[in-house]
Amino acid sequence: MLTVHHLNNSRSQRVLWMLEELELPYQIIRYQREPTMLAPEALKKIHPLGKSPVVEDNGHILAESGAILEYLQESYDKEGRLKPAEINDKLQYRFWLHYAEGSLMPLLLLKLVFSRLGKAPVPWPLRPVGKALGQGVQKAYLNKQIATHARYIEGYLSQSTWFAGQQFSAADIQMSFPVAALLARGEVNDMPHTQAWMKNVQMRPAWQRALNQGGPFEIPGD
Repeated sequence: MLTVHHLNNSRSQRVLWMLEELELPYQIIRYQREPTMLAPEALKKIHPLGKSPVVEDNGHILAESGAILEYLQESYDKEGRLKPAEINDKLQYRFWLHYAEGSLMPLLLLKLVFSRLGKAPVPWPLRPVGKALGQGVQKAYLNKQIATHARYIEGYLSQSTWFAGQQFSAADIQMSFPVAALLARGEVNDMPHTQAWMKNVQMRPAWQRALNQGGPFEIPGD
């Protein structure tokens, strides 16, 4: 049986969702974030990086959510329900699988880091300087970059129901975490098609079953 090492409020929620879409049996080993919001040291006993998700299957230890989703699709999606067959859609599928963590999520993570420079654990005498620095970097660089990506995603979804054409796929599962982060803390407005996509995601029975398995899902940090 597949084993998912699941950290609350993390990317591993996507793996649970993928497994529910595939209707595969699995077991969960649960981990809770530290007060610092970091993963506990116990995860390093499973994988040296100490990150989540990590999946065990047939003697393999798998990390990186995109790689895990590709492995699950190739290994268990025999009917091809979660990967499109048409070449143009397949190219979009591959693009969004890599774009999620390669392009969008780093910007959102940087925004989170710079938004917290005026807060603990930064020493209190340095917080005014940290706050000013963080706001300056966000205004001069990050907000503009994130807005560009927001327009790109919104434009794509205005022409397509899902991230790989008209068929739901693992690309949508992979994009769920960064899109949720973008809507929650990206400070972007006027994204009706992206919000509609998110509502369609949340109505999927497999998404709801994954929430029941993994617990409430909120993007950590603010």
